[in-house]
Amino acid sequence: MADELVRTNRLVTVFGGSGFIGRHVVRALARDGWRVRVATRRPDLAFHLQPLGKVGQITPVQANLRYPDSIVHALRDAQAVVNLVGILSETGEQKFDAVHADGVKALAKAAKAGGASAFVQISAIGADPDSASAYARSKARGEAAAREAFPEAVILRPSVVFGPEDHFFNRFAAMARYMPALPLIGEGKTKLQPVFVGDVAKAVALAVEGKTTQGAIYELGGPEVATLKRILEFVLKITERKRFLAPISFAQAKTIGGLTETLTKLSLGLFPEMFAITSDQVELLKTDNVVSAAAIADKRTLQGLGITPESFEAFVPTYLGRYRATGQFADRRAA
Repeated sequence: MADELVRTNRLVTVFGGSGFIGRHVVRALARDGWRVRVATRRPDLAFHLQPLGKVGQITPVQANLRYPDSIVHALRDAQAVVNLVGILSETGEQKFDAVHADGVKALAKAAKAGGASAFVQISAIGADPDSASAYARSKARGEAAAREAFPEAVILRPSVVFGPEDHFFNRFAAMARYMPALPLIGEGKTKLQPVFVGDVAKAVALAVEGKTTQGAIYELGGPEVATLKRILEFVLKITERKRFLAPISFAQAKTIGGLTETLTKLSLGLFPEMFAITSDQVELLKTDNVVSAAAIADKRTLQGLGITPESFEAFVPTYLGRYRATGQFADRRAA
């Protein structure tokens, strides 16, 4: 009973815990007996997390990485800190450097000053200070800032993350509903290694528990490496849609990206997100998004943490069925 009381009195603050990855991380930490404080800009949108734990175990609080006072308030008495905050495109005050670099620096400093014993930063495979992508450069700056302020910080770099609420497989499946063709940017040759959100959450939980190497960078990928073309073919097969895959060069894709960025601004954000792509996202697709040989050799992977990664080919069909013409029904005659 005493041991259980000690475990339930442990407090971890999860920044960005109300998002796609966040809800799975919060669930994993709650199951491990942590009290979870979810720091988010909109606490009213995080109440759906509370049923993931016991009564009073999960508590949302207001915090913004651009406001140091809110960070200090959210970190009070926390033994561990997890940062999941990230953006894929810039809007308003939400800029890559402000969120991925400056925000991480402020958070890591506050966590160290507040006496936290663990700091886990979610980055991304492809983080590189010399990348042509502003997103990738800002992620690399964030990693450096975290390790400078909190040398023991553990960095987790996932590849494309999949799960029932993802914005990857779901997006392509939704596009196939309305478009006669799907774009193969860079002819679809870019290699990806989709990783299950539940496996990412397990890795976060291990890092919070101190079961990872302090100061290390882990790269998280699933068991399959697949080209973008293969992934789109897989989505079309599962959703039973016949669509033309149109090869588009990176140069053409950047032009389209610039156009959709302009349309998004002119429409005040009303342009459908499903069809939007940015020039920076095109830059990201120029580089394969897979676990490096060095990470595999050093066992800085899911397998190295003792986690058997989930296959996207086995799991994704469980939630893409709703995009079929007949919904979850396999036979059109049943609809």
